[in-house]
Amino acid sequence: MSHPKVFDINPKTQIGGDYPLIIAGPCVVESAEVVLETAYILREITQRLGLPFVFKSSYDKANRTSHRSFRSIGFNSALTILGRVREEVGVPVLTDVHETGQVSAVMEVADILQIPAFLCRQTDLIQTVAHSGRVVNIKKGQFMAPDDMRFAVEKVTDTGNQRVFLTERGSSFGYHNLVVDMRSLVIMRQFAPVVFDLTHSVQIPGGMSGRSGGQREFAPYLARAAAAVGVDGFFMETHPNPEKALSDGPNMVPLSDVEPLLESLLQVWKASRPYWEAVFLSSAA
Repeated sequence: MSHPKVFDINPKTQIGGDYPLIIAGPCVVESAEVVLETAYILREITQRLGLPFVFKSSYDKANRTSHRSFRSIGFNSALTILGRVREEVGVPVLTDVHETGQVSAVMEVADILQIPAFLCRQTDLIQTVAHSGRVVNIKKGQFMAPDDMRFAVEKVTDTGNQRVFLTERGSSFGYHNLVVDMRSLVIMRQFAPVVFDLTHSVQIPGGMSGRSGGQREFAPYLARAAAAVGVDGFFMETHPNPEKALSDGPNMVPLSDVEPLLESLLQVWKASRPYWEAVFLSSAA
């Protein structure tokens, strides 16, 4: 095993360092009001806890179960709002990219370009994103074995871009269900830093007549388990009012619950880190 690299996302934000990276925000850009309110509150929470923070929201949800579900307020409008988060709130931004032709525009407003789980084998997309020079986050497909994610990482690093990490978001377990194999966190961390997505891991894909459901009540338990196993960060979708969210409301964490959740994750992470880092380093020797 080789130890995952520590690298900067921007001069003030790092992954793989002394504190877990927090990636959080609404599932999709619904409006400037929701996005900016959420971003400012998350910045305040993470600053109080001393945690590096990246704001996440999608400019388009291109992989909806039904074409009748909400996708976007519009490509340019959504990117403009994400740009405002970066400039006005002063935090790094992550958003997912679905097509190679969108990369050049998206990289202007985002510090991290994310490969969606369903597209984690799309070589052209991964390498186009890698050539952008931005940090690359590849979400492990629900259908992928964790050890096969090394090849996705190599698609990035072979372009010369070494800033890549992986995100675990659960594996298909029958129909309309996901399960998290905690072994995958250990396996994938051989290849790159690993982030645990606690909200998509409790999603019920396509389980609500053309829409995805979720069991957000289980997200804290899985997240604390991931903190004990050993991860470099946590990914969560959050919203001021998940019941009214336009996408993925059933699995999003209410914004009011984020701070106590992060406090509990940090306690477990700090207590467990000396053990899992020692085990990892001894295995790498």
